[in-house]
Amino acid sequence: MASSVLSLASAGPSASLSSNGIEKGKLNLGNCFKKEKTNLFLKTKSVGRISMVVASDVSRFEGITMAPPDPILGVSEAFKADNHELKLNLGVGAYRTEELQPYVLDVVKKADKLLLEKGENREYLPIEGLAAFNKVTAELLFGADNPVIKQQRVATVQGLSGTGSLRLAAALIERYFPGAKVLISSPTWGNHKNIFNDARVPWSEYRYYDPKTVGLDFEGMIADIKEAPEGSFILLHGCAHNPTGIDPTPEQWETIADVIQEKNHIPFFDIAYQGFASGSLDTDAASVRMFVARGMEVIAAQSYSKNLGLYAERIGAINVVCSSSDDAARVKSQLKRIARPMYSNPPVHGARIVASVVGDAALFKEWNAEMEMMAGRIMNVRQKLFDSLSSKDKSGKDWSFVLRQIGMFSFTGLNKAQCDNMTNKWHVYMTKDGRISLAGLSLAKCEYLADAIIDSYHNVS
Repeated sequence: MASSVLSLASAGPSASLSSNGIEKGKLNLGNCFKKEKTNLFLKTKSVGRISMVVASDVSRFEGITMAPPDPILGVSEAFKADNHELKLNLGVGAYRTEELQPYVLDVVKKADKLLLEKGENREYLPIEGLAAFNKVTAELLFGADNPVIKQQRVATVQGLSGTGSLRLAAALIERYFPGAKVLISSPTWGNHKNIFNDARVPWSEYRYYDPKTVGLDFEGMIADIKEAPEGSFILLHGCAHNPTGIDPTPEQWETIADVIQEKNHIPFFDIAYQGFASGSLDTDAASVRMFVARGMEVIAAQSYSKNLGLYAERIGAINVVCSSSDDAARVKSQLKRIARPMYSNPPVHGARIVASVVGDAALFKEWNAEMEMMAGRIMNVRQKLFDSLSSKDKSGKDWSFVLRQIGMFSFTGLNKAQCDNMTNKWHVYMTKDGRISLAGLSLAKCEYLADAIIDSYHNVS
């Protein structure tokens, strides 16, 4: 044994150890082999009574490439690294005060206090979420007196805000409507494509934005929905379209519903801004309620990130309006089945806040007032930006599209090069599609932003 040699299997040059390097059943590697790389993986392999260590310098994760930065969240990272005193972060859709500070709603603080006083436990929720939340969120969207509520035709499952709720619906489509396509607007919220790609649901786009008018390409939208394969899912922004801020008129919504019914499509609503767009919960839910009133089966995802400021609580819901209560019960059972291996059950705190606010008459009234205040501040900023653009720009360009848009975003029509100029020269951080978040703008900064937009529009091609 003294002269025997153990050969080491290695990805690099061959190496060997004599049995003298074995002490008490272990290999003392010492200086038996030296390599430039030190991040070696060591594996133990037993041969008889002798253990050998096999070294490999090739990572099992070597084939994983670096993911690109998120196009929206990456804007905030770049903003934080900029020390310029006039910098503006208009990338992320999060509400800010006139002082450009995050805002926690007073009604949320009160609900938090009440929950603390109750001493609620932290036990697991059922897979479908908090029952009190599921009840009020469906009533908030469809109306408490809606027949679909009274007839128990809505399958509601608490989800991880809007993103998680959309992801549950996407998994349901992939599992029970194999090959069905989802049509999404062009442009749309950046995460929509990621969600359907991840769920392996095929998608295509329908025309929505008209760059010539900085408005809605309604004829193109209708034509593309008509041409879609029968039984497609049509993803619609219920209000305050992201990123354009351009919504169909009530009459146009009726036409959209006509075409979807004619083609036997299924409307799929993303409701991220109910009450936050116009300041009215009912007004912002009108499109969804109109489709439901026609007797159509509808999918609708909800989020409370914006209208209650519960960004970090990840609270939302997926609702499926069915033709019968039996259908709804079966759909709900399958949504629960999908959720169980995905995240098991949802978080409780945000659900309790929503249930407390919506379920208490005094808190609900106060919430409505705060939503009107937030929506009103954004409308005032939108008006001031339009006034500043119109007074400063002597070219005669029509900036009225700023006023025709609604919600927290404005689609400026700036191209990528112009957006780069906004950031590099003016320190205005925004997504490269030309979207700006008016929720991150103050009245005091409107003139500065107008200067940046005018310079970028006219002096950069």
